[in-house]
Amino acid sequence: MEKVSPFYNEAVQQIKSAILESQLESAKAVNRQMLSLYYAIGRFVSENSREGTWGTSAINTISAQLRQELPGLRGFSSSNIKNMRLFYESWQPALNRSPTANDLENAENGPKSPKISIFALLDINRQPLADDLDFSEFLSLSFTHHMEILLKTSSLKERAFYIHQAVINHWDKYTLRNYLKADLFHHQGQMPNNFALTMPKTLHAQKAIAMFKDEYLLDFINVEEIDERNPQDIDERIVENSIVQNVKNFILTFGKDFTYVGHQIHLEKLDHDMWVDLLFFNRELQSLVVVELKKGDFKPSYLGQLAAYMRVLNDDERKTNENPVIGIILCQNADKPYVEYLLQDYNQPMGVATYKVMPEKLKAVLPDEKMLFEAMRKQP
Repeated sequence: MEKVSPFYNEAVQQIKSAILESQLESAKAVNRQMLSLYYAIGRFVSENSREGTWGTSAINTISAQLRQELPGLRGFSSSNIKNMRLFYESWQPALNRSPTANDLENAENGPKSPKISIFALLDINRQPLADDLDFSEFLSLSFTHHMEILLKTSSLKERAFYIHQAVINHWDKYTLRNYLKADLFHHQGQMPNNFALTMPKTLHAQKAIAMFKDEYLLDFINVEEIDERNPQDIDERIVENSIVQNVKNFILTFGKDFTYVGHQIHLEKLDHDMWVDLLFFNRELQSLVVVELKKGDFKPSYLGQLAAYMRVLNDDERKTNENPVIGIILCQNADKPYVEYLLQDYNQPMGVATYKVMPEKLKAVLPDEKMLFEAMRKQP
C-alpha cells in the first residue's frame, strides 16, 4: 500500500471524521424515527385495546397478519407490540405536549379510531417533566434499552438516571442489564465520580460507587491549631497529620475493609519526584486507594495531579491480581456538577469528596464516648 504523505493524511483524517460523524447523526435520526413510530403505535394499540373494541386476541392476530403482508418484517411480534403499548403508557403521563395538527386530526376521528402519526413523539416541543432528563438523550437511546429500563424500574427519577448513564457511558444492553440487576440507582453514592465510566466490571463499579460518601466529618482533627486560622484555609499538613495519628478513626469514618499503607509515599518516575498524601488498600475492591488532601475549594488542576500519581502507582506498585488504583480528592468544598463534568475526560477511576472538622464548642456539648457506651449497655 502506497504511503500517504502527511499533507494528504490530514485531509484523509478530516474526511474520515466527517463521514463517521455523519453516520452517527444518521443512526441517531433513524433511532428517533423508530422511537417515534413505536410510541405512536403504542398509543394506537393502547387506546383500542384498553378501552376500545378490540378482543383479547387482537394483538396476536394483528402481529401475524403484519408479518404475512410484510415478509421479513422484524420487531412486530405480539410481545413487542405490547412493549410498544407499555412504552407509550409509561411515558405519556410524563411528557408535556402541546396540541399539534396531528393530535387535532386524531381527535376528530375519535378515541376509538385514532390515526397513527410517526410524529407523535418527535413533535414534543417542551422538555419532559423530569428536570434531570435530557430529551435528546431520551431519543438517542434504543428501544431495546428503553424496555430494559421500563421493565426493571419503578419511578421517573430512576428511569432518568439509567437513561443518562446508558447514553454518556455507551452501555450496551447487557451492561445496562447488569447495572439494573445490581440496582445501581439505589446503591449509588453521592460523591462525584467517574467509576461507572472507567471500571469495565459492572459489579466492581457498583461497589466503588456505594463505598464512598460525598462528605466526611473528621471530628478527630486537632481543631485547636485550626481555630487560629481562617476555617476556609485549613493547612493540609495539619489534616494529614491528624489523620495519620488517628488512622483507625479515619478508616472507620472512610468505610469498610480499608488497610492503611502509608502517608507521604515517595514515587519517582523519569527523574521526577512525587509524594502521595495517603495510600490505602481496600480488600473489597481489591484496589489501592490514593487520597489527596486539599485545603479550600476544589480546583481542576487537582485531577491532573491525582491522575499522575495513579498512573505511576498502576505501573510500578499495583500487583497483577489487583484492580486498577482508585483516586480520591478530599477537599473542603466542591461543586458537584462541575466536578462530574470534568471527570468525563479522565480514564482512571476518580472521585471528589469533601470534609468538615468539628469545632471545640460543639465537641464540648457532646456526651463522652465511654459514658455513652456504658449508658447503652444498661438499656434493657
